[in-house]
Amino acid sequence: MIPLYKPYMPELPDLDSIIHSGALAYGDYTKEFEKKLRDFFGVPYLMVTTSFHLAISVALTAMDIKIGDSVIVSPMACLASTQPYLSYGLNIHWADVDPKTGTLDPVSAEKKITENTKAIIHNHFCGYPGYIDEINEIGARHGIPVIDDGIECFGSEYHGMKIGNCGTDLTIFSLTAVRFCNCIDGGVVIFKDKDLYEKSLLIRDCGIDRKIFRDELGEISQECDISLVGYSATMSNVNGYIGIRQMDAIEDLLEKHRSQAENWRILHEEHKDLIPIYREQCNPNYWVYGLLADDKIGTIKRFREMGYFASGVHIRNDIYSVFGNHNERLPGVEEFYRRFVALPCGWWME
Repeated sequence: MIPLYKPYMPELPDLDSIIHSGALAYGDYTKEFEKKLRDFFGVPYLMVTTSFHLAISVALTAMDIKIGDSVIVSPMACLASTQPYLSYGLNIHWADVDPKTGTLDPVSAEKKITENTKAIIHNHFCGYPGYIDEINEIGARHGIPVIDDGIECFGSEYHGMKIGNCGTDLTIFSLTAVRFCNCIDGGVVIFKDKDLYEKSLLIRDCGIDRKIFRDELGEISQECDISLVGYSATMSNVNGYIGIRQMDAIEDLLEKHRSQAENWRILHEEHKDLIPIYREQCNPNYWVYGLLADDKIGTIKRFREMGYFASGVHIRNDIYSVFGNHNERLPGVEEFYRRFVALPCGWWME
Protein backbone atom coordinates (compact mmCIF):
# COMPACT_ATOMS: atom_id res chain seq x y z
CA MET A 1 0.00 0.00 0.00
CA ILE A 2 1.40 3.39 -0.99
CA PRO A 3 1.03 5.60 2.12
CA LEU A 4 -0.74 8.95 2.12
CA TYR A 5 2.31 10.62 3.62
CA LYS A 6 5.81 9.58 4.55
CA PRO A 7 8.40 11.51 6.58
CA TYR A 8 11.38 12.56 4.50
CA MET A 9 14.74 12.38 6.24
CA PRO A 10 18.01 13.26 4.45
CA GLU A 11 21.46 11.99 5.31
CA LEU A 12 22.72 13.62 8.54
CA PRO A 13 26.52 13.22 8.50
CA ASP A 14 27.18 15.75 11.29
CA LEU A 15 24.45 14.62 13.68
CA ASP A 16 26.67 12.53 15.95
CA SER A 17 29.24 15.29 16.39
CA ILE A 18 26.49 17.82 17.20
CA ILE A 19 24.91 15.52 19.76
CA HIS A 20 28.26 15.08 21.54
CA SER A 21 29.41 18.68 21.12
CA GLY A 22 27.82 20.03 24.28
CA ALA A 23 26.08 22.72 22.19
CA LEU A 24 22.57 21.27 21.99
CA ALA A 25 20.36 24.27 22.70
CA TYR A 26 19.46 27.08 20.29
CA GLY A 27 22.71 27.93 18.52
CA ASP A 28 24.57 28.27 15.23
CA TYR A 29 22.72 25.50 13.38
CA THR A 30 19.35 26.84 14.42
CA LYS A 31 20.31 30.34 13.34
CA GLU A 32 21.52 29.04 9.97
CA PHE A 33 18.23 27.18 9.56
CA GLU A 34 16.31 30.40 10.23
CA LYS A 35 18.44 32.18 7.61
CA LYS A 36 17.67 29.50 5.02
CA LEU A 37 13.96 29.86 5.81
CA ARG A 38 14.15 33.66 5.44
CA ASP A 39 15.82 33.27 2.07
CA PHE A 40 13.27 30.65 0.96
CA PHE A 41 10.27 32.80 1.83
CA GLY A 42 11.91 36.14 1.03
CA VAL A 43 11.06 37.66 4.42
CA PRO A 44 13.12 39.42 7.10
CA TYR A 45 11.17 38.63 10.28
CA LEU A 46 11.03 34.90 10.89
CA MET A 47 11.67 32.65 13.88
CA VAL A 48 11.49 28.94 14.62
CA THR A 49 10.07 27.35 17.75
CA THR A 50 10.13 23.93 19.39
CA SER A 51 6.61 23.06 18.19
CA PHE A 52 3.69 24.28 16.10
CA HIS A 53 1.62 24.70 19.27
CA LEU A 54 4.26 27.02 20.74
CA ALA A 55 4.48 28.95 17.48
CA ILE A 56 0.78 29.71 17.97
CA SER A 57 1.23 30.57 21.66
CA VAL A 58 4.15 32.93 20.98
CA ALA A 59 2.16 34.68 18.25
CA LEU A 60 -0.96 35.10 20.39
CA THR A 61 1.03 36.38 23.38
CA ALA A 62 2.89 38.89 21.21
CA MET A 63 -0.43 40.21 19.89
CA ASP A 64 -1.70 40.67 23.49
CA ILE A 65 -4.59 38.28 22.89
CA LYS A 66 -6.00 37.32 26.28
CA ILE A 67 -8.00 34.50 27.82
CA GLY A 68 -11.66 35.00 26.94
CA ASP A 69 -10.98 36.74 23.64
CA SER A 70 -12.48 35.29 20.46
CA VAL A 71 -10.96 34.03 17.23
CA ILE A 72 -12.59 32.99 13.97
CA VAL A 73 -11.53 29.51 12.87
CA SER A 74 -12.37 26.99 10.16
CA PRO A 75 -13.50 23.58 11.47
CA MET A 76 -12.02 21.94 8.35
CA ALA A 77 -8.49 21.69 9.71
CA CYS A 78 -6.12 19.45 11.60
CA LEU A 79 -6.92 19.31 15.32
CA ALA A 80 -3.37 20.58 15.88
CA SER A 81 -4.52 23.79 14.16
CA THR A 82 -7.58 24.37 16.34
CA GLN A 83 -6.95 22.85 19.78
CA PRO A 84 -4.11 25.31 20.69
CA TYR A 85 -6.54 28.25 20.62
CA LEU A 86 -8.85 26.44 23.01
CA SER A 87 -6.00 25.49 25.35
CA TYR A 88 -4.91 29.16 25.30
CA GLY A 89 -8.33 30.01 26.74
CA LEU A 90 -9.93 31.58 23.67
CA ASN A 91 -13.50 31.40 22.44
CA ILE A 92 -13.65 29.75 19.03
CA HIS A 93 -16.21 30.91 16.49
CA TRP A 94 -16.48 28.51 13.57
CA ALA A 95 -16.83 29.99 10.09
CA ASP A 96 -17.92 28.15 6.97
CA VAL A 97 -15.70 27.03 4.09
CA ASP A 98 -15.88 27.07 0.32
CA PRO A 99 -17.26 23.60 -0.50
CA LYS A 100 -15.04 23.42 -3.59
CA THR A 101 -11.74 24.00 -1.76
CA GLY A 102 -12.22 23.42 1.97
CA THR A 103 -10.71 26.83 2.73
CA LEU A 104 -12.26 29.67 4.75
CA ASP A 105 -15.25 31.39 3.16
CA PRO A 106 -14.63 35.17 3.35
CA VAL A 107 -18.35 36.04 3.53
CA SER A 108 -18.93 33.65 6.42
CA ALA A 109 -15.77 34.79 8.23
CA GLU A 110 -16.83 38.45 8.10
CA LYS A 111 -20.29 37.62 9.45
CA LYS A 112 -18.66 36.00 12.52
CA ILE A 113 -16.83 39.17 13.56
CA THR A 114 -17.85 40.69 16.90
CA GLU A 115 -16.35 43.38 19.12
CA ASN A 116 -14.49 40.59 20.95
CA THR A 117 -12.87 39.12 17.82
CA LYS A 118 -9.09 39.45 18.11
CA ALA A 119 -7.87 37.37 15.15
CA ILE A 120 -8.98 35.47 12.05
CA ILE A 121 -7.22 32.11 11.67
CA HIS A 122 -6.97 31.34 7.95
CA ASN A 123 -6.23 27.64 7.40
CA HIS A 124 -4.97 26.59 3.96
CA PHE A 125 -6.50 23.14 3.87
CA CYS A 126 -4.11 20.27 3.03
CA GLY A 127 -1.74 22.65 1.24
CA TYR A 128 -4.35 24.35 -0.98
CA PRO A 129 -4.18 28.16 -0.64
CA GLY A 130 -7.33 29.93 0.48
CA TYR A 131 -8.77 33.36 -0.31
CA ILE A 132 -5.81 35.31 1.03
CA ASP A 133 -6.53 38.72 -0.53
CA GLU A 134 -10.19 38.64 0.52
CA ILE A 135 -9.52 37.51 4.10
CA ASN A 136 -6.66 40.00 4.54
CA GLU A 137 -8.87 42.80 3.25
CA ILE A 138 -11.59 41.90 5.75
CA GLY A 139 -9.06 41.86 8.59
CA ALA A 140 -7.62 45.23 7.58
CA ARG A 141 -11.07 46.82 7.22
CA HIS A 142 -12.11 45.69 10.71
CA GLY A 143 -8.72 46.23 12.35
CA ILE A 144 -8.37 42.50 13.12
CA PRO A 145 -5.07 40.66 12.53
CA VAL A 146 -5.07 37.62 10.25
CA ILE A 147 -2.97 34.54 10.99
CA ASP A 148 -2.29 32.33 7.98
CA ASP A 149 -2.31 28.76 9.26
CA GLY A 150 0.17 27.01 7.00
CA ILE A 151 0.34 23.74 8.93
CA GLU A 152 0.24 21.78 5.65
CA CYS A 153 1.15 24.40 3.03
CA PHE A 154 4.92 24.92 3.33
CA GLY A 155 6.00 25.93 -0.18
CA SER A 156 2.49 26.54 -1.52
CA GLU A 157 2.13 29.69 -3.65
CA TYR A 158 -0.58 32.27 -4.16
CA HIS A 159 -0.37 34.71 -7.11
CA GLY A 160 3.27 33.70 -7.54
CA MET A 161 4.21 34.43 -3.91
CA LYS A 162 4.95 31.82 -1.29
CA ILE A 163 2.45 31.66 1.54
CA GLY A 164 4.35 33.40 4.31
CA ASN A 165 5.08 36.35 2.02
CA CYS A 166 1.56 37.34 0.94
CA GLY A 167 1.06 40.42 3.11
CA THR A 168 -0.67 38.59 5.97
CA ASP A 169 -0.01 39.84 9.52
CA LEU A 170 1.43 36.52 10.71
CA THR A 171 1.98 33.11 9.16
CA ILE A 172 2.64 29.91 11.07
CA PHE A 173 4.01 26.60 9.79
CA SER A 174 4.43 23.16 11.30
CA LEU A 175 7.70 21.24 11.09
CA THR A 176 6.42 17.93 12.48
CA ALA A 177 7.31 14.59 10.94
CA VAL A 178 4.84 14.37 8.03
CA ARG A 179 5.01 18.04 7.02
CA PHE A 180 7.14 20.16 4.69
CA CYS A 181 9.78 20.63 5.92
CA ASN A 182 10.28 18.02 8.63
CA CYS A 183 12.46 18.75 11.66
CA ILE A 184 10.88 15.88 13.65
CA ASP A 185 9.16 18.68 15.54
CA GLY A 186 9.06 22.44 15.40
CA GLY A 187 7.18 25.50 14.23
CA VAL A 188 7.77 28.68 12.23
CA VAL A 189 6.32 32.16 12.75
CA ILE A 190 6.65 34.84 10.06
CA PHE A 191 5.83 38.43 10.99
CA LYS A 192 4.95 41.39 8.82
CA ASP A 193 5.69 43.83 11.66
CA LYS A 194 9.27 44.27 12.91
CA ASP A 195 8.28 45.40 16.41
CA LEU A 196 6.04 42.36 16.87
CA TYR A 197 8.87 40.12 15.71
CA GLU A 198 11.35 41.65 18.16
CA LYS A 199 8.84 41.35 20.98
CA SER A 200 8.30 37.70 20.05
CA LEU A 201 12.03 36.96 20.24
CA LEU A 202 11.80 37.74 23.96
CA ILE A 203 8.53 35.86 24.43
CA ARG A 204 10.00 32.76 22.76
CA ASP A 205 12.80 32.71 25.37
CA CYS A 206 11.01 33.26 28.70
CA GLY A 207 11.07 37.04 28.23
CA ILE A 208 14.89 37.08 28.40
CA ASP A 209 17.05 39.58 26.53
CA ARG A 210 20.16 37.44 26.07
CA LYS A 211 22.34 40.46 25.25
CA ILE A 212 22.14 41.67 28.87
CA PHE A 213 21.10 38.51 30.73
CA ARG A 214 24.53 37.82 32.19
CA ASP A 215 27.15 40.09 33.72
CA GLU A 216 30.90 40.19 33.13
CA LEU A 217 31.37 37.13 35.39
CA GLY A 218 28.80 35.14 33.46
CA GLU A 219 26.30 35.35 36.31
CA ILE A 220 22.63 36.22 35.77
CA SER A 221 22.44 39.98 35.98
CA GLN A 222 20.00 41.78 38.28
CA GLU A 223 19.96 44.56 35.70
CA CYS A 224 18.11 42.31 33.23
CA ASP A 225 14.42 42.69 34.05
CA ILE A 226 11.85 40.17 32.82
CA SER A 227 8.74 42.16 31.87
CA LEU A 228 7.02 39.79 29.43
CA VAL A 229 5.28 36.46 29.90
CA GLY A 230 7.18 33.97 27.79
CA TYR A 231 7.88 30.35 26.91
CA SER A 232 10.82 27.97 26.67
CA ALA A 233 10.28 27.68 22.92
CA THR A 234 13.71 28.00 21.32
CA MET A 235 14.49 25.20 18.85
CA SER A 236 17.51 23.01 19.57
CA ASN A 237 20.66 22.84 17.46
CA VAL A 238 19.79 19.21 16.59
CA ASN A 239 16.42 20.13 15.12
CA GLY A 240 18.00 23.15 13.45
CA TYR A 241 20.61 20.95 11.77
CA ILE A 242 17.91 18.58 10.50
CA GLY A 243 16.08 21.64 9.19
CA ILE A 244 19.16 22.81 7.27
CA ARG A 245 19.46 19.43 5.57
CA GLN A 246 15.74 19.43 4.79
CA MET A 247 15.98 22.85 3.16
CA ASP A 248 18.81 21.62 0.94
CA ALA A 249 16.28 19.17 -0.57
CA ILE A 250 13.05 21.17 -0.36
CA GLU A 251 12.88 22.44 -3.95
CA ASP A 252 13.46 18.96 -5.33
CA LEU A 253 10.78 17.51 -3.04
CA LEU A 254 8.26 20.15 -4.05
CA GLU A 255 8.96 19.52 -7.73
CA LYS A 256 8.38 15.80 -7.27
CA HIS A 257 5.07 16.40 -5.50
CA ARG A 258 3.90 18.77 -8.22
CA SER A 259 5.02 16.39 -10.95
CA GLN A 260 3.06 13.58 -9.33
CA ALA A 261 0.03 15.89 -9.07
CA GLU A 262 0.21 16.46 -12.82
CA ASN A 263 0.12 12.69 -13.34
CA TRP A 264 -3.02 12.49 -11.21
CA ARG A 265 -4.59 15.42 -13.07
CA ILE A 266 -4.10 13.75 -16.44
CA LEU A 267 -5.52 10.48 -15.12
CA HIS A 268 -8.61 12.16 -13.69
CA GLU A 269 -9.46 13.91 -16.94
CA GLU A 270 -10.96 10.54 -17.87
CA HIS A 271 -12.94 10.18 -14.62
CA LYS A 272 -15.66 12.83 -14.53
CA ASP A 273 -17.05 11.56 -11.22
CA LEU A 274 -13.89 12.80 -9.45
CA ILE A 275 -13.18 16.54 -9.45
CA PRO A 276 -9.63 17.69 -8.54
CA ILE A 277 -9.45 20.69 -6.23
CA TYR A 278 -8.28 23.65 -8.27
CA ARG A 279 -8.16 27.44 -8.12
CA GLU A 280 -6.63 29.92 -10.53
CA GLN A 281 -3.44 31.63 -9.37
CA CYS A 282 -2.79 28.95 -6.72
CA ASN A 283 0.13 26.53 -6.78
CA PRO A 284 -0.29 24.01 -3.94
CA ASN A 285 2.61 22.03 -2.51
CA TYR A 286 0.46 18.90 -3.04
CA TRP A 287 1.07 17.59 0.44
CA VAL A 288 -1.82 15.43 -0.74
CA TYR A 289 -3.80 15.41 -3.99
CA GLY A 290 -7.35 16.53 -3.20
CA LEU A 291 -10.48 15.33 -4.97
CA LEU A 292 -14.21 15.87 -4.59
CA ALA A 293 -16.18 12.65 -4.97
CA ASP A 294 -19.91 12.05 -4.88
CA ASP A 295 -19.25 8.65 -3.27
CA LYS A 296 -16.53 9.41 -0.72
CA ILE A 297 -16.38 6.03 1.03
CA GLY A 298 -16.62 4.11 -2.24
CA THR A 299 -13.81 6.20 -3.73
CA ILE A 300 -11.56 5.65 -0.71
CA LYS A 301 -12.15 1.89 -0.87
CA ARG A 302 -11.57 1.80 -4.63
CA PHE A 303 -8.19 3.53 -4.42
CA ARG A 304 -7.11 1.40 -1.49
CA GLU A 305 -7.92 -1.71 -3.51
CA MET A 306 -5.63 -0.24 -6.19
CA GLY A 307 -2.83 0.10 -3.59
CA TYR A 308 -3.14 3.82 -2.77
CA PHE A 309 -4.01 4.76 0.81
CA ALA A 310 -6.77 7.27 0.06
CA SER A 311 -8.30 9.09 3.04
CA GLY A 312 -10.53 11.93 4.14
CA VAL A 313 -7.49 13.12 6.19
CA HIS A 314 -9.27 15.41 8.68
CA ILE A 315 -12.62 15.27 10.42
CA ARG A 316 -14.59 18.49 10.87
CA ASN A 317 -13.49 19.75 14.29
CA ASP A 318 -16.80 21.37 15.27
CA ILE A 319 -18.23 17.93 16.14
CA TYR A 320 -15.88 17.56 19.13
CA SER A 321 -17.55 18.21 22.49
CA VAL A 322 -14.40 19.87 23.83
CA PHE A 323 -15.26 22.91 21.70
CA GLY A 324 -18.77 23.16 23.18
CA ASN A 325 -22.12 22.89 21.49
CA HIS A 326 -22.41 24.70 18.17
CA ASN A 327 -25.84 24.35 16.64
CA GLU A 328 -25.40 26.61 13.62
CA ARG A 329 -25.30 24.76 10.32
CA LEU A 330 -22.25 25.25 8.12
CA PRO A 331 -23.42 24.05 4.69
CA GLY A 332 -20.03 24.50 3.02
CA VAL A 333 -18.35 22.37 5.67
CA GLU A 334 -21.07 19.73 5.37
CA GLU A 335 -20.72 19.45 1.61
CA PHE A 336 -16.92 19.54 1.56
CA TYR A 337 -16.54 16.99 4.36
CA ARG A 338 -19.03 14.70 2.60
CA ARG A 339 -17.00 14.74 -0.63
CA PHE A 340 -13.28 15.33 0.09
CA VAL A 341 -10.82 12.52 -0.64
CA ALA A 342 -7.02 12.79 -0.53
CA LEU A 343 -4.63 10.65 -2.56
CA PRO A 344 -0.90 10.09 -1.97
CA CYS A 345 1.11 12.59 -4.01
CA GLY A 346 4.64 12.43 -2.66
CA TRP A 347 8.30 11.93 -3.45
CA TRP A 348 8.04 8.31 -2.29
CA MET A 349 5.83 7.39 -5.29
CA GLU A 350 8.50 7.69 -7.97
